Amino acid sequence: MDILSVIEHKKKKMALTKEEIRFFVQGAAEGTLPDYQLAALLMAIRLNGMDMQETACLTDCMARSGAMLQPDVGGIPLDKHSTGGVGDTTTLVLAPLVAACGGKVLKMSGRGLGHTGGTVDKLESIPGMQVELDEETFVNIVRQVGCCVVGQSKNLAPADKRLYALRDVTGTVDSVPLIASSILSKKFASGAKAIVLDVKVGSGALMPTLQDAVHLAQTMVQIGKILSRPVSCVISGMEEPLGSHVGNALEVKEAVEILQGKVQGPLKDVALFLGSRMLINAGLCENEQEANDKLTAAIENGAGLAKLKEMIKAQGGLPDVCDDVSLLPTAPCIRPVLAKESGWLAATDGVALGMAAQKMGAGRMTKDDIIDPAVGFIMKKRIGDRVEKGDEIAILHASGAASADEAEKNILSALTFSPSAPSPARLIYALVDEKGIQEIHL
Repeated sequence: MDILSVIEHKKKKMALTKEEIRFFVQGAAEGTLPDYQLAALLMAIRLNGMDMQETACLTDCMARSGAMLQPDVGGIPLDKHSTGGVGDTTTLVLAPLVAACGGKVLKMSGRGLGHTGGTVDKLESIPGMQVELDEETFVNIVRQVGCCVVGQSKNLAPADKRLYALRDVTGTVDSVPLIASSILSKKFASGAKAIVLDVKVGSGALMPTLQDAVHLAQTMVQIGKILSRPVSCVISGMEEPLGSHVGNALEVKEAVEILQGKVQGPLKDVALFLGSRMLINAGLCENEQEANDKLTAAIENGAGLAKLKEMIKAQGGLPDVCDDVSLLPTAPCIRPVLAKESGWLAATDGVALGMAAQKMGAGRMTKDDIIDPAVGFIMKKRIGDRVEKGDEIAILHASGAASADEAEKNILSALTFSPSAPSPARLIYALVDEKGIQEIHL
């Protein structure tokens, strides 16, 4: 078997056999296939798709391309994953909260992908924080602390790690089979038994329409069913940045302030909803109200913030950032973006906002780019807010004046104003699991 024939088959819209899928996944994991041939196959898959059996096989092969953990963490291993968005820092809020409520969260996260931020990049903005841990250390921290968030281990799903990096720079990020297999292969390899997936929909998401998001959610639920791993998906909105802070250190700051009880808003609301599903799936709560009450109490009594400190310390980071966010990296150029017109903020181009942060240095343009943890921006207005000319729309945290000038133009061009008040952006659309689709109004 050779990779050219595999590329040719998919180019001709043929279903790949198990042997063909196993062959190219093994070649990706072992490094025997070059980037340019893998990139060609990824593009063929992006253009021509995969059926459900192909996608399930790809997921299973990528999961088995390295070690398969069976972690003893003193409870049901929980995991949550988002398909990516802008200002989406839910993991840093819900992981310590769920741990404070008795959950065992072992999360293997990715780096930024396209215009979306990566949890691992955010964590690395904390001084000393180690996200590349061996499996034994990873599991021990989960057992002792209740939560641990790491980068993808070299030994776990190594094929996905290589393909993930290539997708980011080859225009193949938005392929449902590639998204689904990438997400679930890491979850299955890490040993997660109860998996909650946050499928984003909207202008700032990989899935721009509700139909696309439902398709991805149903695909992942079906893969879980085929491979005997229960999966539930929450479909949430990404018509604008979920949190107000966009950028790595800035997003850590916002997560800390939510756990301190200082910040309300959509980021907190979505984190509580997802965390509630995790507690229910783990059998730690019977219903949404009980779960939400427990998570809210963990904010009010400081237990969630204490767990975040424990996790940071266990991973070699500086836990003092939870008491003093000024210890996080800061940008040398901080200045406001002022509104050029009056009106109601009616819409945002989420991709454009994500790209604005990426171009500032908060994300990567190539897979070898180095992240600047301090840069990004804070949105001061949300969809539905009234804005007067001269009001602060955002606050830039830039590496210099030139970067700030470009970011200001990009942010202003991503905003749409209206003479009348629009409907507020929706947070949660639906819950999708093996029982079907349950519409949620939040």
